[in-house]
Amino acid sequence: MTSTKVEETNEILTGLVATGRSPEIPESADVYGWLIGSWDLDVYHYITDVREHSIKGEVHFKRVLEGRAVQDVWIMPRRSDRTGEPETACNTYGTTLRVWDASIQAWRVTWINAVSGNRDELIGRRVGKEIVQLGTHANGTPIRWTFTDISSDSFRWTGDALEPDGKTWKLEAEFHAFRTCP
Repeated sequence: MTSTKVEETNEILTGLVATGRSPEIPESADVYGWLIGSWDLDVYHYITDVREHSIKGEVHFKRVLEGRAVQDVWIMPRRSDRTGEPETACNTYGTTLRVWDASIQAWRVTWINAVSGNRDELIGRRVGKEIVQLGTHANGTPIRWTFTDISSDSFRWTGDALEPDGKTWKLEAEFHAFRTCP
């Protein structure tokens, strides 16, 4: 890589990554700050039950945009396991941007999977001991994404979609995460 390319890479990273939470976000509203770091993922459900495949993933969280947002990169299968072309149904390489919106006292969440082109929009808030994100898939299907069983070193993440009956939530994804790096 040429020195100009390295400088350009450093400039974008320096402009993107933040060292801490923006003072504009109250500490009590910082529902995603505990995620900062890297995590290994055990994939239990991705459209269907995939436990028997022992799929592993990884996710990395950082504060960005002067600390006004938390961004992540979800990778499945993990980079070290990406030999050849991954099976399309279980191939994820995407990012979530969570931006604090003081006007609604919640986080605006946008997910984009660069592999599939899927894009979802949600609003995230703490609900008791969980973090619940409600929104829609791009096709308008209501979705609910939830962080549960939260500890300093692990969490469970589930993604559900509302069935056409308007009452039944169907599990679309389930990941168990284990911290690898703060």
